[in-house]
Amino acid sequence: MMVATALGMAVAHAQVQPAGSAAPLQFSDIAEETRFHALTAELRCVMCQNQSLADSNAQIAQDMRREVLALMREGKSDAQVKQFLVDRYGEFVLYRPEVGAHTWLLWFGPGLFLLGGAAAVTWIVRRRANAAPAVRSDNAADPHEEQEW
Repeated sequence: MMVATALGMAVAHAQVQPAGSAAPLQFSDIAEETRFHALTAELRCVMCQNQSLADSNAQIAQDMRREVLALMREGKSDAQVKQFLVDRYGEFVLYRPEVGAHTWLLWFGPGLFLLGGAAAVTWIVRRRANAAPAVRSDNAADPHEEQEW
C-alpha cells in the first residue's frame, strides 16, 4: 500500500513539473546576445540564490532568461527589465540593489562595522597604555627586583 502511494505521488509530482523547452535561446544578432548576457549576469536566480541567472540551470532560471529576452525584444531598456523582475520577484533578484532607505545597512553596514572595530581597538590600546606602570628614568636597579631585563 505504501509503495503504491509513493509511486502515485512520484507520478503526480512529475506531472506538476513544467516541461520547459530545452532548446537554446536564439539571438537575432551579436549586440542582442551581448546585452542579454550582460543583463543576466547582473540578475540572481531566485531558486539557487548564489548563482546568477546566466549560470543557473534551474527551471525557473530558464523561464526567467526567456522572459528577459522577450522583454528585450519588446524594446524595454535594461532598467525596465530589472524593474519588471524586481516587481515580480523582489529586490533580491538584483546582485546590486539600489541605494535607498531600506538598503542603507546593506551598503554602509560593513564600513560602519569596520569603523566600530577600529574605535574599539583604539579605546582598548589607550586604556592599556594608561594602565601601564611608569618607567623609571634613572636606570637604577630596584633592590627588590629579582629579575634583570
